[in-house]
Order: sequence, then C-alpha cells, then structure tokens
Amino acid sequence: MNFGKAIDGLKAGFKLARTGWNGRDMFVVYQKGYPDGIPSNKQTAEAWGINEGDLFKCEPYLQIKMVNGSHAMWVPSINDILAEDWYVVNDVTTKPSLLDFPPFNIK
Repeated sequence: MNFGKAIDGLKAGFKLARTGWNGRDMFVVYQKGYPDGIPSNKQTAEAWGINEGDLFKCEPYLQIKMVNGSHAMWVPSINDILAEDWYVVNDVTTKPSLLDFPPFNIK
C-alpha cells in the first residue's frame, strides 16, 4: 500500500511496516500524544526545566520499534513516503485486517 493509506491505517490503530526495510520485526505506530498533558516524570522535568509532576503536553507523533527492540520517535524519509510496499503487521494484539475498514482495498 502507499504511504497515504499507511497513515490512515496508523491513525486507525494498526502497526505498519515496509517490505523494503532490512530490519527484522521493525514497525511503526501512531501515538495520539497527550493534548491535555500528563504529569512529567523526573527525567522529563529535568530535560525540559520544569517541575516533576507539572503537566507536559505532547502532540501526536509516529514511533518506530527498532531492530534492537527499543522504540524511538520516527520521521519518515522521502523513500518511505514514496514507497508502495507498506503492509499491516500481523500480530495477535493488532486489530482486524485493514481489509475490514474502507477505503482500504489491499490485496
């Protein structure tokens, strides 16, 4: 699928990946952020110069599971944006197939 459909799938709660990625078990998810804020932990408070427990607001973002199992915020490359090889990661915790949700016509 193309990147536009991939974004729609991510926003619908699906994990997506590309066949063109070399890393095993890598995938991307959409994080809704914290528009109303969450209490900041010690690490966040120190990094941003705020008090621990102060509300920390965060906009939505994409997050990737890396090859080593860690996670990071993710910004797609131009190759990712123009790719046509995006697919839904099948996993027991994932929602039903995108085929169940219009406008996805994935084969």
